[in-house]
Parts: sequence; structure tokens; C-alpha cells
Amino acid sequence: MEYENIDLKIENKIAVIRLNAPQVLNALSQPMVEELSAAISEAADPANGVRCLLLTGEGRAFCAGANLAARGNTGGDKPRLPPVGHILETHYAVVMNKLKNLPFPMVTAVNGPAVGVGMSFAIMGDMVLAAKDAYFLQAFANVGLIPDGGATWFLPRMIGWTRALELSLMAERLPAEQALEWGLINRVTEPEDLLAEAMKIAEKFANGPFSLGLIRKAYWESLENSFSQQLQTEANLQWQAQNSEDNREGVTAFLEKRPAQFKGK
Repeated sequence: MEYENIDLKIENKIAVIRLNAPQVLNALSQPMVEELSAAISEAADPANGVRCLLLTGEGRAFCAGANLAARGNTGGDKPRLPPVGHILETHYAVVMNKLKNLPFPMVTAVNGPAVGVGMSFAIMGDMVLAAKDAYFLQAFANVGLIPDGGATWFLPRMIGWTRALELSLMAERLPAEQALEWGLINRVTEPEDLLAEAMKIAEKFANGPFSLGLIRKAYWESLENSFSQQLQTEANLQWQAQNSEDNREGVTAFLEKRPAQFKGK
């Protein structure tokens, strides 16, 4: 598929998706979301051999949220807004669920502002790296909307009820270093080092064992499971891990005192 609003590059078992509308700070139009959905599916296709996804933005922003300017105008005083709830159901929810169900880890490299639903995409990563000058912003209240893209589900679980409400009600910027202190992200880097550091992690995951995908699946399921249910989930996934080629290779390498050569199988 040809992409106009994003870039997709698959190399060395890593799929790099770059939001590519720097003229609008990578604000998400409907065509961009559709392309993002297609690119995620392409990355997840087993035929492409991908074992890690890295998501970032082009230019000085990660994503400025939904592209309000792309919604058009009726010609009168009131902007013509599409049925936002419908778009959330038919587009954004589809993309978020595709990311949740990836069979391999995801890294996000937040190279600048991550605003509105762009913040939701940023914190979807299993490892979230941000440039020191990046920031996060739940901007919805500023335009009379509520947080979406899963933000009201993510944020209380990641940083607690009080801080989640503060971000959403106050609609103030959260600098990268404060986001790190709050536990919202994993690492902060100098802007010029961000992509290289993110790629190091992506390479580690891409060369890791089959069980990495099962680990992320276990943690996602834990968010809805009771303790007893989670014990059963662990048992079920451990059977899959134990029967993998990578488990056999890992044990053999340990006994032979050599680095394991995992194949993601």
C-alpha cells in the first residue's frame, strides 16, 4: 500500500511507523488514521517477519491530536463537526485495539508534543521514550470535549486517579521529565539521541524470544482479570512459552554458557 500521511519502513525485523504531516504537527486526519491502521496490519502480518514496532513522528511534534482544521466549515459561524463518537468507534478504537493485540512489543519515541489523542498513541508503547523537550497534554477540555483514545482507561491505571483527573480537567502541559517522575513514561533523552535510543530497545526486542509477545499479552489481560483468573492466564501462556523453539534454545544456551540465539518462534 502507498502511504501519503505516514511512513512505514520494515527492516531487520523492526517496523518503524512515522506520522508524517509535519506541517500540521502530525495532527490526525481521518485519512492518516486509516493509513495508520493499514500500516499496523502490514507490520503485524507474519509474512513480514516483524518482531517489534516503533512509532514516532516527523518534525518537531509527535502528534498534535485530531486535526480540527481538517473538519471544514459550513460557511456560517459554526464549524461543521463530524459525528465524533462514530469516528472513535470506526477508526480510533480499531487502531487502538490493533496496537493492544500486537503479537510483539511496541516502542514509542515521543519526539515532541503529544497532545489529545496523540498522547494516547504515545503511551500505548510498552516502552515509551520522550525527548527532554517533549510534553504531554490532555487538551480536550480546552475545546469542550472529553479525553478519548482510551485516555480515561489508561491514565488512572498508569498514574493514579488524582493525577489523571488533574491532567484532564486542568488541560495543562506535562513536561517529559515530570511524566517520567509520575511513571507515565520509561525514559527521557536528549532530543538528538531519542531515535537512536529507541532503536536500541527495538533491536533488543526484535532479537528477543517468542515469549515477549506473551509477556505483553499477560499484562494486558491482567488489567481486567481477577487474581485467580490471572493465575490461569499465566499458566495458559506459560504452556505456549514452554513449547516454543526459543524456550528450548534459551535453556540450551544457559546450560552451554553462551548467548541465546532467539528466532521469535
